[in-house]
Amino acid sequence: MQFIANDIKKTVEETIIPIINSLINGTDTDEEIAKETGIKLNVVRKILYKLYDLKIANYKRSKDPETQWFTYSWKFEKEELIKQVRDECEKDLNTLNQELDKEENNMFFVCPYGHIRCTFDEASDEEFLCECGEELEFQDNSEIIEHIKSAIKETESDLNSFTETVEQ
Repeated sequence: MQFIANDIKKTVEETIIPIINSLINGTDTDEEIAKETGIKLNVVRKILYKLYDLKIANYKRSKDPETQWFTYSWKFEKEELIKQVRDECEKDLNTLNQELDKEENNMFFVCPYGHIRCTFDEASDEEFLCECGEELEFQDNSEIIEHIKSAIKETESDLNSFTETVEQ
C-alpha cells in the first residue's frame, strides 16, 4: 500500500505541481505549459480540465481569426483553492470536535468479539447483551479521546501553517 501512495505522490509532484506552478507564473496555454514542463500535451490538458472541475482553474476560449482554431487561456484560481482548503479543514475540525464531544460525554460498551460498540443508553436498551449473545463490556475510551485531540491539534496546526504560507 505504501508503494501505491509513493507512486501517487511522485505522479503529483511530477505533473500537477509543475502545471500549477506554470499557471501561477503566467503561462496560460496548454501548449506553452506542455513545452515549459516537458509533460505530454494530452496529460496537461487532462490535468487542466481536472483542475477546472475542482474550480481551481478557469479558462477563456478565443478564436484565432486567421486559423479559425480555438485557443484556451488558463488561469489558476488561488483564492478558490485557499477557500476550499480552509473549508475542508474547518469541516474536519467540526467533525473531530463532534466526535470528541461524543467520546467525552458518553460511556461505551463493546462486544468482546468486536460486533458492536454502543453508548450506555443503547447498551441498556439491549440489556447489555450483544446480538451474538455475549455480555457487553465497558470500554475505556481514553485512548480514543487522546487520538481525537491529537488529530484536532494536527489539523489546527496544518490550517495555521497553510494560512501563514498563503498570507506571505
